[in-house]
Amino acid sequence: MNEFNLKENPHKRFNALTGEWILVSPHRTSRPWQGKIENTPKKEGPEYDPNCYLCPGNKRAGNVQNPDYKETFVFTNDFSSLLPESKNFSLNENDLLIAEGEQGICRVVCFSPRHDLSLANMTEPEIGKVIEVWKKEFIELGENSFINYVQIFENKGEIMGCSNPHPHGQIWAQSSIPVEPMKETNQFKKYVEKHERCLLCDYLKLELDLNERVVAENNDFITFVPFWAVWPFETVIISKRHFKNLSEIRDTEIDSFSNILKITTSKYDKLFDVSFPYSAGIHQSPTDGRNHFEWHFHYHFYPPLLRSATIKKFMVGYEMLANPQRDITAELSAERLRNL
Repeated sequence: MNEFNLKENPHKRFNALTGEWILVSPHRTSRPWQGKIENTPKKEGPEYDPNCYLCPGNKRAGNVQNPDYKETFVFTNDFSSLLPESKNFSLNENDLLIAEGEQGICRVVCFSPRHDLSLANMTEPEIGKVIEVWKKEFIELGENSFINYVQIFENKGEIMGCSNPHPHGQIWAQSSIPVEPMKETNQFKKYVEKHERCLLCDYLKLELDLNERVVAENNDFITFVPFWAVWPFETVIISKRHFKNLSEIRDTEIDSFSNILKITTSKYDKLFDVSFPYSAGIHQSPTDGRNHFEWHFHYHFYPPLLRSATIKKFMVGYEMLANPQRDITAELSAERLRNL
């Protein structure tokens, strides 16, 4: 057998953040954009939609009227998935039927009063206002004694389950630490115990040295396709300075974070000439009162588009029954995004 080549031979890659594996099969396609590229007409929405329940001055689904807001606007979700008054209870039938009560608070963050914008076509100062709201909400929600984790996220596009095209995201704050952040917490701790250093600080240095998967970079943040990426054009934004959560972000870093978000989302939109769908959000330290010095702030993008605006990746078959798999290598995806 010839010398092993990550670009040609099937192999597994380890996700250092979750402790899980992904199967990579690069021999199945030598080019990530192979096949027909279909152009999707751009949908230019109005600046204001009288039927949108998130636009300024309109009534929401919960029959509450929005103020005539001029910049980023946040409110408690009218149909929250979590409630602060939920009762504490536990159920355990023979270690088979297990349930526990879960308290929480859910907020909606309207990024802009304009109905027709997304992060990609907002200005950097406008994105900065969004980050400032995220920071304020993280601190205030985390101060509640029953809140142990604050998850900030955005679903963009109909295929990602977004029910309203108005630019917005959500914040779910809850009494337990969710599955994905808990996986990362455990991996961060294991790495510190073994190496006495931060996992993402070391990984960031390695990626910068190799320069194979870097997509964009500024003074304070870097975007790259992670070595273990599952989605075709998945990226992660990592802060160059080690800090744990938004309460520790500096004003200059808010400006840099706005810049890297603008660059990354703009690259996505240019990839297939479409308003690029994704699920994205911040991973940061829990708010359970512990130090969590092992945690390093970062932001995930999980986009589903594969070869064009109309060809998508789904988790099916082997991926649902075994483990995630991809054909396009992280290196090829990074090169495509970097060159835009």
